Amino acid sequence: MDRIEELENALTITSATSDTIRVDDARRLTGPGLLWDKPGAVMDVFLTGTDTSQVAALWKTHARRVLDALGWQDQDLTHRSFTGGINLALSAPMDQLYSAIFAAQTAWHFCAAELLAAAPGDFDQMVADVRAVMAKEANPALIALIAAAEAHGVDILCDDDEVSIGHGTGSQTWPADALPAPGDVNWSSLHNIPVAFITGTNGKTTTTRLLEAIARASGKVAGLTSTEFVRVGNDILDRGDYSGPGGGRMLLRDKRLEIACLEVARGGILRRGLPTRAATAAAVTNVANDHLGQYGVNTVPELAQAKFAVHRTLAKGGVLVLNADDAYVRAEAANTPAEIWWFSLDAQNDLIRQARDAGKCCAYVQNNNIVFFNGSAEQVVIAVSDVPLTMGGAAKYNILNALAASCLALALDLPVQALREGLRGFKPDAKDNPGRCNEFRYNDARVFVDFAHNPHSISAVCNALSDLPAKRRFIMLSHAGDRSDQDIRDVTATALDFQPDVIVAAELEDYLRGRELGEIPDLIQKTISEQGYDAKQVLRASSPSQAASMILEKLVPGDLALLLVLSERDTVLAMLDS
Repeated sequence: MDRIEELENALTITSATSDTIRVDDARRLTGPGLLWDKPGAVMDVFLTGTDTSQVAALWKTHARRVLDALGWQDQDLTHRSFTGGINLALSAPMDQLYSAIFAAQTAWHFCAAELLAAAPGDFDQMVADVRAVMAKEANPALIALIAAAEAHGVDILCDDDEVSIGHGTGSQTWPADALPAPGDVNWSSLHNIPVAFITGTNGKTTTTRLLEAIARASGKVAGLTSTEFVRVGNDILDRGDYSGPGGGRMLLRDKRLEIACLEVARGGILRRGLPTRAATAAAVTNVANDHLGQYGVNTVPELAQAKFAVHRTLAKGGVLVLNADDAYVRAEAANTPAEIWWFSLDAQNDLIRQARDAGKCCAYVQNNNIVFFNGSAEQVVIAVSDVPLTMGGAAKYNILNALAASCLALALDLPVQALREGLRGFKPDAKDNPGRCNEFRYNDARVFVDFAHNPHSISAVCNALSDLPAKRRFIMLSHAGDRSDQDIRDVTATALDFQPDVIVAAELEDYLRGRELGEIPDLIQKTISEQGYDAKQVLRASSPSQAASMILEKLVPGDLALLLVLSERDTVLAMLDS
């Protein structure tokens, strides 16, 4: 058993239970997140018929008692109530995060005992047990390095295996169990680099890729993290979903890197937090109904709170780039102290006008140009029609992405000329922006492939394509089984904005997630029928690749097809490439 596994399994702490209380496993918080910017541990408690204020009061009492008994008088605790439950968190030293889990579980043990009138365990013995784990986990060399890095004004990134100081070209990395003394570190060689975080329900991948292209155009070695890979320059370091803190650390430790563009998703923010507090800029592209129901994030306003965690990554003087056209972003912006740069499709948006009047930076569309206001004067960056991503201005959502990337680029102090070159050179194709409204020609018909999967993103794509001329319109639909019936109805109804003549409903056999074969295509077909379509217009396919094949076989010159591909992507793209 290695050291980490030994720490993870060091204690088993049980608590009183009932049918009205469910507790998820406690987890480590390694960086800024939904609740705060401190490392520590958090647990999610789901309640039926119990007032969360009662639980919060118990947590305040028992978590404080545990922290003090552990010698952590300088550590804090917090909570966040949500419909049906409460998040309970406590902070801890960075070298004691497994111990923090046991501290949280110990505190909850006494909360649950009082809540359910159960006999509690021996407090002194339980604290002694946690102290024993603390002694095993302690890494004084890490704490010394953290303090020294802070004193030198340079970022430090920690995980179970490695510790690094600085970013990219200004970084050095050591094994976590072989750290140098602060006096042995060559501090003059270590520095931070420009770092941007990009999040949102939709558009974050495109905005991240676009920002990286702009950084490349400036001559810098740029890198990105995403839900698909981590890349520095043209070198893919690894493939997979790296939108969490692990991907950020992997990127920021690459010694070639000069500018970092990090896509961050809701899951990573809520599970572990974000990897740094030294970012130059961050953006929230939008917030819409998607992936609700986990970690106590049950509503769209609560999702906005989670997305806005990126403001906690900003270094002093950092910039938060926000979408002034999004109601949930506008509402949550009132709760951040960060300096905000707004962007909007409308130069007369009230927040844009207020920003201009206050002499604050912002970006907007005016006379079909992307315009940046630097606080005192406005500058035309580029015509919307010269940005290929916007499809001549039809793809409004990509105009917003271009505005967000423009603000981020200028916040990172990239030259305006590089901004223009990046916007002009970035194509909506499978090379620059794979899976995002990529256009192909097939039998002289136009075929678009997109990985959109929620109502907000599907609506944006369908609206962009709805005005394109076509003899006939074809669309492929499929959904994963963990979506609710209402979600599937909403997404299906939204897709009909494309005004299709033929709809092919595809089965996702690998993503049934508890549903029966045929159940989701049945629901798609029923929804389409309820929207007034003839049953003959709906075809069924056993897989996305079969659905794509059925559509491609029917295409004639002048037709238009939209393939919303959620799985078998490589197979479908290979069909079109051939």
